[in-house]
Amino acid sequence: MKEQYKILIADRNPHVREFLKREMEAEGYDVRLAKNGREVLTWAYHQEQIDLLILDLNLPDENELRIPEKLQDRIPALPVVVHGFFSDYADQPDIFNKTSVFFVEKKGNSVERLKQLVSDILQDSDQVCL
Repeated sequence: MKEQYKILIADRNPHVREFLKREMEAEGYDVRLAKNGREVLTWAYHQEQIDLLILDLNLPDENELRIPEKLQDRIPALPVVVHGFFSDYADQPDIFNKTSVFFVEKKGNSVERLKQLVSDILQDSDQVCL
């Protein structure tokens, strides 16, 4: 039986959160949701282990660039897929220089690119663990 991965999705927009949840559950993932930075850190630090985080950095209660930094300090192996608008981060390219931070731009058919990237990351992590 294939392992069911746990994914945390964090986006300030409840419609985007629910849409991504439906899409990822259809792919067979166990999905949790967070609406702000505090919930992301609570899930990552104190709840059950998650295998991957899909994160819109523009959360209402957290400095957007601090979440990946905080996660890298405490959970460096946690893959983070930033799902946002590239223009929001074009002047801060160093955020994507971390080994476990990836980027998918929100536009057009980004959900398909997002699903493929998530699958690739989790499959690669399985191969590393073998």
